[in-house]
Amino acid sequence: MAVDYAVIVVYLAGMLAMGWWGMRRAKSKAEFLVAGRRLGPGMYSGTMAAIVLGGASTIGGVGLGYQYGLSGAWMVFTIGLGLLALSVFFSARIARLKVYTVSEMLDLRYGGRAGIISGLVMWGYTLMLAVTSTIAYATIFDVLFDMHRTVAIVLGGAIVVAYSTLGGMWSITLTDMVQFVVKTIGVLLLLLPIAVVKAGGFSEMKARLPTEYFDPLGIGGETIFTYVLIYTFGMLIGQDIWQRVFTARGDSTARWGGTVAGTYCLVYAIAGAVIGTAAKVLYPKLPSADDAFATIVKDELPPGVRGLVLAAALAAVMSTSSGALIACATVANNDIWARLRELFGQRSGRPDMAGERDEVRDNRAFILVMGLAVICIAIALNDVVGALTVAYNLLVGGLLVPILGGLLWKRGTVQGALAAMVVGGLTVISLMAAYGILANEPIYYGLLASLAVYLVVSLLTKPTDPAVLAAWRRRLASEGPDGAEDTAGGGGTGPREPSATTTSTG
Repeated sequence: MAVDYAVIVVYLAGMLAMGWWGMRRAKSKAEFLVAGRRLGPGMYSGTMAAIVLGGASTIGGVGLGYQYGLSGAWMVFTIGLGLLALSVFFSARIARLKVYTVSEMLDLRYGGRAGIISGLVMWGYTLMLAVTSTIAYATIFDVLFDMHRTVAIVLGGAIVVAYSTLGGMWSITLTDMVQFVVKTIGVLLLLLPIAVVKAGGFSEMKARLPTEYFDPLGIGGETIFTYVLIYTFGMLIGQDIWQRVFTARGDSTARWGGTVAGTYCLVYAIAGAVIGTAAKVLYPKLPSADDAFATIVKDELPPGVRGLVLAAALAAVMSTSSGALIACATVANNDIWARLRELFGQRSGRPDMAGERDEVRDNRAFILVMGLAVICIAIALNDVVGALTVAYNLLVGGLLVPILGGLLWKRGTVQGALAAMVVGGLTVISLMAAYGILANEPIYYGLLASLAVYLVVSLLTKPTDPAVLAAWRRRLASEGPDGAEDTAGGGGTGPREPSATTTSTG
């Protein structure tokens, strides 16, 4: 294992070096939170693919392939479909808004009163997403070093917190590009063909497994439909995904770069299912389907290659973890703490009591605090799937309708948006308590309740102020060709920043 250890150590050291380099570049709020809004197609595609394909997509995707065969690809496949839909239909408009958070977008669209509730919901989602990614370190380091679960979580989490805190989005972008390359080589170019060959090829796999393992719909129509509701729609509205859209330097980068990343996700989904199916041939009686990835890597790959593939799994976990962490900290600082601080300042009669704040320093501090909280929660929790399901149910049930309604329906009002958030969120929570966390009913009825309330309340209340809608339309139309847009920061809260250079990166 000495060669494997060396590969992993070099990889982890490289991640920390990227964080140090990013710290020198992140000198403003826009640079720190959204990489100056100037990523070109190459970097944008790689980092977007890296953040959406995390530990659940890699280890969990192989596990679903082990359990259901080729139809196990559907979970990751629906993630790719969501990214494609976001890129083709919404990403250009989202990038033009020049905001930092989803809640700032809601404030712009509805008139400044929808952000605090949406901020709390989004904060809960990004926090649990970061927690579930952090828990996955235990599986990888256990295979590598036979390490205790708590030590593994602290080690992996500390590295991610370190480079994210140092350089913000620049560090995360650079590390994500490395992680994208490592995942592509480790999973697609090495593990996939080796697993198929070790299993005897597709003909042997078909001969030794039930026919339902090769049925594209074998996992079940209801499960596929639920994946679409949770993951496809979740891709459309998550702060972690939107924050990457904000890094694009223009319309075409956001649209075509995201389309390339979404297509990559579809390929990755199929690869994971095939690897899991091959593992079922090689190890038909594993105690848990989630052990399939680690087992086939540990037992079937030669030294060096094994280290690279485990580095690929580590890369998948780290990319999602770091993206969720900076999203969680951005929401906590900009949507929750800043609003509370503003409210307190207004009530005290001293709205500018803090004076000129170092916003990079503030956001760096929030990443550190949120990172420590994520590590502590990850140590205390065991149910990764349950935590992730709660996060996505709350996100989609509470925020999907107000966000898409704001983008697509000009008659939607702030009262309708707030009612939809509250009713959808409470419906999801109550039905998860009644039916169980993993049940399908919470998201089905939560979405229906949110949609019904949004439509009814919006139609019964006064239309949004024409001045607010006019400002919204001006913001949506504010961008020219790639490389020519105004890259000023700011959205619903906080001051604007000086324009960033429009030099292409990536």
